[in-house]
Amino acid sequence: MSRPLLITDCDEVLLHMVSHFRDWLGEAHGVDFDLSEGDYSRAVRRRETGEPLPREETWPLLNGFFETEMHRQTLVPHARDALTELAGIADVVVLTNLLDTHQERRIAQLEAVGIQHRVLCNQGGKGAPVVQLLDEYGPSAAVFVDDLALHHASVEKAAPQVFRLHMVAEPQLAAIMPPAPAAHARIDDWAEATGWIRERLTSGLDARSMPMIGVQA
Repeated sequence: MSRPLLITDCDEVLLHMVSHFRDWLGEAHGVDFDLSEGDYSRAVRRRETGEPLPREETWPLLNGFFETEMHRQTLVPHARDALTELAGIADVVVLTNLLDTHQERRIAQLEAVGIQHRVLCNQGGKGAPVVQLLDEYGPSAAVFVDDLALHHASVEKAAPQVFRLHMVAEPQLAAIMPPAPAAHARIDDWAEATGWIRERLTSGLDARSMPMIGVQA
């Protein structure tokens, strides 16, 4: 057994993204980003008609943001201090869903705001890379933090022994996004979440004995 392991997402967990993406879409492309329905797939809409852009037009816009506009992103309050504190007791890995071509840019972006931890890029569900990290680190306990319910479900299926914390750091998103059923807790603020994470990292326990949000204790 080695040190505990904290695996955390980046966008809307460590760095604000959605609000800056919305501003850029309006400025550079004349389209709106409306999350009032809580559905990412229908959020990018033509300004003239209000119709959602098809996926084949949306993804290039998202990739374009990460190619040229990452400098717009801002640090989530308390995130840097929380990771600094937790790194005293655990290894920390940032598992971010970006194309591999953006990895060096993401590392530099995080270092610029004082976050210097291992960064891994991923595409698709996060269950498989979490399993790979568990095999590599052999941690005494592990915590996974992400803003998207689908990734909590992926990790729950692939690595149910991992504690899963649902965090949505963007207030506008947090207000409309329900707790992820496959997470063990929902905490949207790092100042509050740090204690919860520390307790799980130092417990030496398996998360399978802890009820999830979508399961009554």
